[in-house]
Amino acid sequence: MQSINQLMVKIFADGADKTGMLEMLAKPYIKGFTTNPTLMRKAGIADYKEFAKDMLKAIPDRPISFEVFSDEFPEMERQALEIADWGDNVYVKIPVTNTKRESSYELVHKLAKRGVKLNVTALMTLSQVRDVVAALDPRVPSYVSVFAGRIADTGRDPIPLMAAAVQILKLNPRSELIWASPRELLNIFHANEVGCHVITVTNDILNKLSLVDFDLEDYSLDTVKMFYTDAVAAGFKL
Repeated sequence: MQSINQLMVKIFADGADKTGMLEMLAKPYIKGFTTNPTLMRKAGIADYKEFAKDMLKAIPDRPISFEVFSDEFPEMERQALEIADWGDNVYVKIPVTNTKRESSYELVHKLAKRGVKLNVTALMTLSQVRDVVAALDPRVPSYVSVFAGRIADTGRDPIPLMAAAVQILKLNPRSELIWASPRELLNIFHANEVGCHVITVTNDILNKLSLVDFDLEDYSLDTVKMFYTDAVAAGFKL
C-alpha cells in the first residue's frame, strides 16, 4: 500500500469548522479546501461572507471553494461573481442543477467565459460530466465534482463511473475531477487508482490517516481492548 505522500490524487479538506480547517492547514498533504451550505449550517455559521473572508485570511495560498446558495440562475450569477472576487485562490461552487431540475450548464458556460474559476458540484452521472465539461472554458481552471460516495449509497459501484469520468476530463486539461463525499479512508486509494485528480475528505476520515498500513494483529488487539474497557466502565454484570 502506498503512503499518503506517494499518492498522485490531491487531498482537499472538506468542512466548515474553523478549528478543524486550521488543523488541516498545518498538514502538508492537504492541498486545498472545500465547503458547502450544509457543512456551514452544521458548524453554526451565521454570516456567510464573514466566515469566508476569515478563512481566506488564514488560507491565502491553496484553492478553496465556496458555494452559491440561490435557486434562481440570475441570483446565482450575481453571487458567483461576488464570491469569485474574494481571492485568486477562490473557486465558486455551482450546483449542476437547481431544485427545479433545471440544468446550470448555460450559467456555467457564461461564468467560465468571464474567467471565473468554477467547481461544478453534485454530479452523479456521466451525461452530467460530459455536459459540464462541454460548458467549461478550456482556458480557465475548474473542478468537476462527482459525488462518488452518494452513488455508492445507492448500491452502485462508483469506481467504473469515476474511471470513465477521468477519460472525459481529458477533453479539458485545465479541469480536474473531484471524488466527492467519500465514505471511508479506502476511497482515497480508490480515487488514486482510477486517476482522479482530487478527493475531498472530511476531518473524521482524515483523522484515520494514522491507520494507513497499521498492523492488523495490533488493530485486532486494540479493538478487543476497547470492548473490554467499555464493558468495565459500564459496570456490566451477569
